[in-house]
Amino acid sequence: MHTISEQASGQQPTRSQRMRRKRQRSRRERREELIGYLFASPIIIGIITLAAYPFLASFYYSFTDYNIIQPPYWTGLQNYHDLFADPLFWLSLKNTLIYSAVVIPLNLICALGLAVLLKQKLRTIGFFRALVYLPSVIPSVAATILWLWILNPQYGVLNNLLGSIGITGPDWINNPAWTKPSLILMSLWGIGPAAIIFLAGLHDIPEALYEAARIDGAGRIACFRFITIRLVTPTLFFNLVLGVIGTLQTFNEPYIFGGNGGGPANSILMYVVYLYQTAFRDFQMGYASAMSIILFIVILILTLIVTTTSRRWVYYEAGQPK
Repeated sequence: MHTISEQASGQQPTRSQRMRRKRQRSRRERREELIGYLFASPIIIGIITLAAYPFLASFYYSFTDYNIIQPPYWTGLQNYHDLFADPLFWLSLKNTLIYSAVVIPLNLICALGLAVLLKQKLRTIGFFRALVYLPSVIPSVAATILWLWILNPQYGVLNNLLGSIGITGPDWINNPAWTKPSLILMSLWGIGPAAIIFLAGLHDIPEALYEAARIDGAGRIACFRFITIRLVTPTLFFNLVLGVIGTLQTFNEPYIFGGNGGGPANSILMYVVYLYQTAFRDFQMGYASAMSIILFIVILILTLIVTTTSRRWVYYEAGQPK
């Protein structure tokens, strides 16, 4: 940039002047960049120490025989070979995938239905919104113990209610055929946050679209199908990704419900529960690290599939897929 005197005189800056200004600008940019890194250093240090280093350490230990007490011994791919030959590995992976395949769509459907109800203009709607969100504030350990009391086959509330209408309630806790349905039922307890996120997405839909549809003769079902469902898909996509990541790492509920294990006949032995047992009960840290890497790959693949396919079914303001 020319100085005022140079602009007034019409003279061009010399090469030395341009170089000096360039050095001054470079020093200023470097100083601003340094200040930016200084302010961002807490989160950078946190990511390195709490995320990057543990992941790299787990990746290294997955190729070793490590029991905490003795130094890790390099074994190559032996942990992965033993892992794929372990029947409990496949059983825990199967239980987790079955649980996730049922819980994710069920929670999304129920959360969206709750959000539609919570969007109604009522005087006490704020109370009901708080009531829906309240269960998610309760710690998962306390909530699981509460559900163990509700589902108890002898004196549980649910079986007593079923008995009052002439239905004999099943053994939710000790029968392997009913343990997974019990966990699925428990998962509905925490759909409050997803419902609130859906509610925010519903509020972003312009009311003018509904008014135009009603003028054209569309009913409630048609409005819900062609307007609400389409324009809430970005929020649905967000909740779906969170659901995939969260359900594949389910730990507290099956661990407590199964009595610090996998329940009767390992019917609710989830992947993370088996990983925890391998690491902190059997002290096979190398084997558990290999399991964590496999879990990371599974979550990454499923998340990439959801993200890639979202271009076909996620609609934005224009009403067309991105």
